[in-house]
Amino acid sequence: MTHSPATEAPSLMTMLQGLIATPSVSSVTPDRDQSNLPLLGLLANWLRDAGFRVELLDIPGHAGKANLIATLGSGPGGLVLSGHTDTVPFDGHLWQHDPLKLSEDGGRLYGLGTSDMKSFLALAIEAARGLSAQDLRQPLIILATADEESAMHGARALVEAGRPLGRYAVIGEPTNLRPVRMHKGVMGEAVKLTGQSGHASDPRLGNSALEGMHDVLSSVLAWRGELQRRHENPAFSVPYPTINLGHIHGGDNPNRICGECELHLDLRVLPGLDPAELRTELSRRVADVAERRGLGWQVAPLFASIPPAETAAGSAIVRAAEALTGHKAEAVSFGTEAPFFNRLGMETIVLGPGDIAQAHQPDEFLAMDRIEPTLQLLRHLIRQFCLEA
Repeated sequence: MTHSPATEAPSLMTMLQGLIATPSVSSVTPDRDQSNLPLLGLLANWLRDAGFRVELLDIPGHAGKANLIATLGSGPGGLVLSGHTDTVPFDGHLWQHDPLKLSEDGGRLYGLGTSDMKSFLALAIEAARGLSAQDLRQPLIILATADEESAMHGARALVEAGRPLGRYAVIGEPTNLRPVRMHKGVMGEAVKLTGQSGHASDPRLGNSALEGMHDVLSSVLAWRGELQRRHENPAFSVPYPTINLGHIHGGDNPNRICGECELHLDLRVLPGLDPAELRTELSRRVADVAERRGLGWQVAPLFASIPPAETAAGSAIVRAAEALTGHKAEAVSFGTEAPFFNRLGMETIVLGPGDIAQAHQPDEFLAMDRIEPTLQLLRHLIRQFCLEA
């Protein structure tokens, strides 16, 4: 028998309106970065009204940022429904709809975070409506994290704290309601060469960092080919690791020998490959060129790497999601918080109602016909992993 709490969360549409209207941008650019505490305040009130025990965990070293953990029931196992509270920055003048106001138009709900992924937090609360702790054999945890879109500070803080949360987890990132059990890791690396500037009329007067970077580029492209020949996973649409040469800058004038040159790389890493080992190999290749040419060199991460993630195909959460959606679990090339959750012992899938094609775009929207199927899916998962566990 279900025992409804004395109070309950507001309606789903009211929650969606509140989440979209509360800005929570995270950005590596300080003047764009915003606190997520006002958004967590809304969630905390709604979840307490729904009977959950709510904790706010500050992110060490990041003022104004926190994770929220809301628990219904008790025990060592259970199900975690997780969403990140932040959005990317936005260009309001490019939107046809107000990005900070939930708008219904043509069967779509428009607003910043509708697809990626504030809506999932409201849907998780709605899916749990009417449940009480006495109903559950295993706990239901709703988790709201900070800074996924910038540096994943929230998920990293959970790992550093080492606190177990649940046995299984669903991250509601936009996947078109198709389960994802595997994704590539993401690395961003900066390579810098330092030479000696001098007058362009006489090469003996300097040592060109730009010419040295030409050799580095050749070595990196050869390495890329080696990685693609050695490592393949057919589960991915791009079945090999990739290296993208995304940015290069060197020198300042054609009549000066280039004294400094910097290259930025994007690496997408298959499960089974270690970002630290890849960075070591990149450094070795850069060092070989620099030492041969008498150049200074540096390899440094542009951000803390996101490891690749994989949950076993036979995991109960994977099998349940496949049965409920009718789709075999997939692999994607974008990163999520899944590898951090896996480190905490949670078997994790990524599964949400949004569309990745809408993420980070003007006029982001969630199709309204995704709402009811998502609620039904979450209710089935709650039943299987919390009520019947």
